[in-house]
Amino acid sequence: MSFEELQSLIVTKEDGTETPVDQLDLGRRLRELRKERDWTLERAAQEAGLARSTLSKIENDQMSPTFDLMKKLAVGLGIDVPQLFTPPKSDRVSGRMDVTRSGEGKPLVTPTYAHELLASGLIKKSMLPYRTRVHARSFEEFDGWVRHDGEEFLYVLTGALTFYSEFYEPVAMQRGDSAYYDASMGHNLISTSAEDASVLWVTTLA
Repeated sequence: MSFEELQSLIVTKEDGTETPVDQLDLGRRLRELRKERDWTLERAAQEAGLARSTLSKIENDQMSPTFDLMKKLAVGLGIDVPQLFTPPKSDRVSGRMDVTRSGEGKPLVTPTYAHELLASGLIKKSMLPYRTRVHARSFEEFDGWVRHDGEEFLYVLTGALTFYSEFYEPVAMQRGDSAYYDASMGHNLISTSAEDASVLWVTTLA
């Protein structure tokens, strides 16, 4: 794949606007990444396994890199390929962190689920992680569909369950299975194993 073939890709910014890759100035972005690391052109080329002249041409927009070259650049800089086109929105690093010890999450119990909220010490999070024991054994135990804003990732930790969703057939899941879905779509879980199934849920806070 060549750089020209990547020009059809779209980068969506936080405000919802979309910018074609060819308007993102790869050469300038590479210089910024190199200078952030205080690397010379020679050092950056060496880390990427490229000739100095090749990197110089890319930085000065005199050469359109192939996808393989971009992969080498990304590996050399210690980033993913998309990061070559998407600079961070802020130079400020918050450094936030919260550790939740086993069994010390904030409990939230409903008739169908027993949630343990994780990272509850952090406010204004972008994601809400929680561990849940699924008490429900039938769909009828729910008062309709569960639905909320954002997207959700589900990972089965123990046991077996059935994942019901508004627009799809029920899905049988067991330990190690996972699902990612639109959380505004109605969804419910029921345990099908002898013991309550347990899951890890991560919800985006839209």
